[in-house]
Amino acid sequence: MRSNDGGGGGVGILGILGTVFVCAKIFGWEPVASWSWWWVTAPFWGGIAVLLVVLAALGLLSYAVDRRSARRGRRS
Repeated sequence: MRSNDGGGGGVGILGILGTVFVCAKIFGWEPVASWSWWWVTAPFWGGIAVLLVVLAALGLLSYAVDRRSARRGRRS
């Protein structure tokens, strides 16, 4: 029986792009061959890195707002 839940679960565009970059690096295709491996593999880990930066920024913002409101509460 076939499910119609819509969850394809296939390889996404970043996975395909990362695979193309790795193949281009291995086979020496320019300009990718001259890139660092960090940039070649960025499609695989880049999304997680961006998410972590956003979460860290939100955490710092939340901390700053809480600290500011605590200071205002002491002055009253």
